[in-house]
Amino acid sequence: MKQDIIKIIENKEIQLAKLKEHVDKSTICSDLYNKLVIEKAILKKEYENNKKSKIIHNLKKFIPKRERLICDYFSK
Repeated sequence: MKQDIIKIIENKEIQLAKLKEHVDKSTICSDLYNKLVIEKAILKKEYENNKKSKIIHNLKKFIPKRERLICDYFSK
């Protein structure tokens, strides 16, 4: 999953580099460039969220769960 996202991000960067030269020449290229920038940002965010969730998931394995009794809710 992560490797696929990384490959797609690299592909988007290559496409952006090619379109950067033609952004000023036409509105279609400009729109496509903006669309690719947004898609790349979404993919980067998805990759970061995947990374964070793995770390949190691994940490939760080591932290013991505190069991709550029903009287714990009424003590406050």
